[in-house]
Amino acid sequence: MKKEKKTHALLFLLLLHFTLARQSDYAPYFYDNGPSSTNGNMALFSISEDTPVGTQVYILSGRDPEGDPVRYGLTFEKGSKEYFRVDSKSGNVTLIQELDREKQGEISVLVSITDGRNKVVETVRVFVTDANDEPPEFQNLPFIIDIPEDTAPGSSIYRVQATDKDIGSGGSVSYYLQTLPFAKFTIDGHSGILRVKPGETLDYETTPTHFVTVVAKDGGGKYKGKHQVLTSTATITINLIDAQDMPPSFIGTPYFGYVYEVSVPGSEIFTVYAKDGDQGNPNPIHYSIMNGSDGVFDINGTSGCITLTTYPSLLKNELYEIKVKASEVGPNDQLQDYDITMVTVRVVDLNNHPPTFYGENGPQSKFEVTMYEHPPAGEILRGFKITVNDSDQGANAKFKLRLVGPSRVLRVVPQTVLNEAQVTIIVEDTSGIDYEKGPTLSFKLLAVEIDTPERFSSTADIVINLLDTNDNIPKFTSEYYIARVPENSPGGSSVVSVTANDPDSGPWGEVKYTIYGSGSDLFTIHPSSGLISTQPWTTLDAEVRSKYNFYVKAEDSEGKYSLAEAFVTVLDMNDHPPEFDEKLLEKTMIIGTPVRVEAVDEDAESPNNVIEYSIMTADPDNAFDINADTGEIKLKPYIKSMEIVQNITKQKDCKWSLVVQARDRGSPSFSTTTVVNIDITEATPLKGPMAAFLLKSRDNPMKALAMVTVIISVLVGVTVLISTALYMRNSKSNRIMPARRIIKRRPRDQPPWTFRMPTITFNDPAEKFLIDNPESGRQRTSSPRPKPPPPSAPSLPPPPPSNTRPSERPRAVPTISGALASKGSKKAKSSRRKEGNMSSALVSELKMKLEQKIIESNQGYY
Repeated sequence: MKKEKKTHALLFLLLLHFTLARQSDYAPYFYDNGPSSTNGNMALFSISEDTPVGTQVYILSGRDPEGDPVRYGLTFEKGSKEYFRVDSKSGNVTLIQELDREKQGEISVLVSITDGRNKVVETVRVFVTDANDEPPEFQNLPFIIDIPEDTAPGSSIYRVQATDKDIGSGGSVSYYLQTLPFAKFTIDGHSGILRVKPGETLDYETTPTHFVTVVAKDGGGKYKGKHQVLTSTATITINLIDAQDMPPSFIGTPYFGYVYEVSVPGSEIFTVYAKDGDQGNPNPIHYSIMNGSDGVFDINGTSGCITLTTYPSLLKNELYEIKVKASEVGPNDQLQDYDITMVTVRVVDLNNHPPTFYGENGPQSKFEVTMYEHPPAGEILRGFKITVNDSDQGANAKFKLRLVGPSRVLRVVPQTVLNEAQVTIIVEDTSGIDYEKGPTLSFKLLAVEIDTPERFSSTADIVINLLDTNDNIPKFTSEYYIARVPENSPGGSSVVSVTANDPDSGPWGEVKYTIYGSGSDLFTIHPSSGLISTQPWTTLDAEVRSKYNFYVKAEDSEGKYSLAEAFVTVLDMNDHPPEFDEKLLEKTMIIGTPVRVEAVDEDAESPNNVIEYSIMTADPDNAFDINADTGEIKLKPYIKSMEIVQNITKQKDCKWSLVVQARDRGSPSFSTTTVVNIDITEATPLKGPMAAFLLKSRDNPMKALAMVTVIISVLVGVTVLISTALYMRNSKSNRIMPARRIIKRRPRDQPPWTFRMPTITFNDPAEKFLIDNPESGRQRTSSPRPKPPPPSAPSLPPPPPSNTRPSERPRAVPTISGALASKGSKKAKSSRRKEGNMSSALVSELKMKLEQKIIESNQGYY
């Protein structure tokens, strides 16, 4: 029971508490800090129109009496722009759109604050303050005004007006003109009134339209934190209205008129023209003659046309100076301002006659002469009798003469004529008057007036017929003529045809050909056609002579001539077969050393004289090889010793035979054969240290080569040392010594020293291949072929006197060695015999000179 009472009491107390709490809940409220504050409720808040978007501009602030947290809100009336946004917790207000005071100077904003239960909404006004962001704007554009050109200086002519939407100093406007040189206008800076500048006058004739640039400037103000002044410009077009303040003036002066011999009364002489100086509003012009017409000229007052009133034959003067007046016609046809000019009228002859050429019988249009070619320069062509005349007078009778034709060949004198002249034609370039270039020369003689508008002209034909002279020499078409003729061509065969031309006519142009020079006796030339051929009795042989060179002469009837060279090459034909020296050749071959056969082909050129060698048959077969180019015959590589040779053949003498063919490479090809008997032998083996070394190193050829190189190097070194010592000794012996030398003479009865020419002969050709063994000495008595005795040395000269210096070596005595000549071919025997005779003669001459030198040297010992 007690527990239930306690529970009821507790519920009652809770209910009482909540009831009392509801009765004490108050709404939140904004702080009102005034219009100059940046926090509160934004009432009467002002913001500049140049505030950047995104700037925090205000802080909404307020509180809840119970201390509960509050939230803020910011809205705009429906249909209006939203310029601000608020953070609901912090109350920070941010600008989200650009402001423009000129479009909206006041913004209505609904701000709210709530504690979650109670919400307070207030309507506040935010004012947008001005920034200087608007330039002045001109009113009533465009500015175009018309004023008289005689407007007085300082007069007001227009008022310029401009407005500025800004307020304060930024909305005030002042004016000024852009400065220009020679400005004729000024403007009031405050009112904008445009005036003619004091001291300046306007002139329509000089400048009918003026363009003035006016500038409107505001008073300046701040914009985005900086001071800014804005301006605008406009152009004022000022058109001047012409006033009657200028006299008339003549156009195109000075004036000249002409009266011709064919003029009649009423003929127009000249028309003058004048116009009013006031072009904007011109007055009509009236023309009149003041004086100088002598009553023979009249003028049309409206058009200004001057006419002749009488016949030219009645005029007394050749020149008239007429004074003409041009006057403005003002109101009531009154003549006002005027201008005066002079018109010069000349009475002239009419240019109605062209220049005319005359010959001996009157007017003539063609002149012809016959003469020889190449007259000397400067010569007058006297065959022409030409006169030229113009019947007009004065300037109408002045004309020029010139020749049209081949350039610089002839010239005409005179070149300028007044009325009449005798025409002279002179030679200027003698080479242009050439019969060969053409038997006829044609020119045009022109006479053309100079100072007349009509420029009348006349033409005459100048024809020169030329007679030929012998002024040219025959000329070959080429300086060289080259021909190739096969050898063995029959006599009278054509070789080459030469051609020479002589441009002269008649017998002077006929050419006769001859040939002369070395080798020309084998050829002949046709005197008229120039065809060169071989003599009927000769046949050219390339082996005898393959090149011929001679001169060809082309001559005219008066002996004028020119030369050309002819080169004839005789082409070798394969007309000779190869030939061996003998049909049977005996050769001795040492094993390892080749023997050579040689054939000779007497053809002159390759490939006719190029020989290829081959073995036709051999006994034994397959034992020899032959070099096809050189004819060297050698044993097969497997035949290395006499044992192998004796195994191949049963003959004890080892003498083999083979048939060798020699074939040339010509077309057709020729060949010949010979039998070659080859005696096979073996070289005597070497003995001693050198032989032992060579035998040991036969398997190592590089070692043997190195040893040979060392030996040669030592020999070269020794030779250099000996030569140096000899040179030093000779250089010392050649010095002039002060000591007197005593020379003893040899007895005169001593016979002169002589020597005999050594000769070397071989009983067997194979002996020249034998190698002597230095250790064996002369013990080779068992050889079946006796060794020939060595050549005897010439006897030495007597020894020099005993006063010879000990250091001096005995003088070396020169010797002469001989050699055997190989056997030649049959056909070459005669030529080689000549060569042998020549060699013998040379040796004899050398021997005589050597004996003479020995005798002279022997005399130095006496």
